[in-house]
Amino acid sequence: MKTAFRIAFRHLGFKHQGSFTSFASIAAMVGLGLGVCALVLTSSVLNGFEETISSKIAGFDGHIRIQHFLFKPVTPYKTRLDSILTASNVSFSTVAYIQEAAMVRKGRSAEGILIVGHGDDALPKSINQMMRKGSASLQKGNIIIGNDLAAALKVKVGDKLVLVDMKSMVSISSGQRMKQVTVSGIYKSGLQEYDKSVVYMTLADAQTLFQYDEKVSGYTINIKDGKRARVLASRIEETLGYPNYAITWKEKHRTLFNWLNLQKWPILIIFGMIALVGIVNIISALTMIVLEKIRSIGTLISMGMNKKTIRRIFLIKGIYIGVMGSLAGLGVALILAGIQIWFKPLSIAEDIYFMSHVPVLFDWTIIGLIVLCSFISSILAALWPTHRASSVEPAVALRYE
Repeated sequence: MKTAFRIAFRHLGFKHQGSFTSFASIAAMVGLGLGVCALVLTSSVLNGFEETISSKIAGFDGHIRIQHFLFKPVTPYKTRLDSILTASNVSFSTVAYIQEAAMVRKGRSAEGILIVGHGDDALPKSINQMMRKGSASLQKGNIIIGNDLAAALKVKVGDKLVLVDMKSMVSISSGQRMKQVTVSGIYKSGLQEYDKSVVYMTLADAQTLFQYDEKVSGYTINIKDGKRARVLASRIEETLGYPNYAITWKEKHRTLFNWLNLQKWPILIIFGMIALVGIVNIISALTMIVLEKIRSIGTLISMGMNKKTIRRIFLIKGIYIGVMGSLAGLGVALILAGIQIWFKPLSIAEDIYFMSHVPVLFDWTIIGLIVLCSFISSILAALWPTHRASSVEPAVALRYE
């Protein structure tokens, strides 16, 4: 085994910079390294996009939303809901909410909005992190609006606005229900759908404006492990029964998440072609090494070295090239990703991509699979040149010696 290793590394030719084997070996490593680097970076960026969008939407809608099947007000049932969640052995937070359409006016300017009456004294942590001006604390008579809505109405923190219940505007039996409020905070999520239309106020103010009395629209549930949301939603819906309806944040925005999943595979396949080129380079490099070292192979066989050892020599070469190329590609990918995470040199248009910079999030399972596949592919790529080397006939190799 030691002899096989010694000859294998000698044939790779790194000490002989003028030899073709040295160039072929380095080229094969570089090709495979670029492929692994591209795949790791691509998967991490795609994972970062999905996680960033997912966390922002979950911050607004919660991981699970429980409401009436026909969107009617319901009598609070927080105690019963909490008992179901406790029995499911999950870390959770439950908040009552009211959600209704309204119109906001500032002088002659008016915009249609969606008012969310929030059951806590402060917004969720994820939205709190999006605050640009003012405070995320919800107090009676105050509202928190999105950056795009503030720009459309030309308002700032401390300005007065008038809210009008949309249902009262089309009702003949009663007059318009209005409420004057003060802007206490402005947030910016990068999601135009929310920044321009979603307004937060206290649950009590929403109950007064929309005449809900003590009722609510439903509950939002945030859990520690978002992957369990679908199973937990089904269990809640089954336990509470009709007319209660549970929906996860991914189901509510099914089109967006389907689009994210759809684009993932073509992109990974395209960048995977680069890694495939690296595998082909390994085959080419080892084949050229066999041709260049054919006399040495013939000499070794004529001296009594068996074909099993010859195969082992070239298999070690293929594994070495594959391992070093894969690790080098992984190292470069981690360095580049780290630079983006810490310094954020690559920025993007926030109004288009919902974020201001290219997000990177490592999925170590996927990264491990990429590196493992490159290792296995390197071994498979070395099999044919290995067989070719072991089938050399000494008489042919040494014919002109």
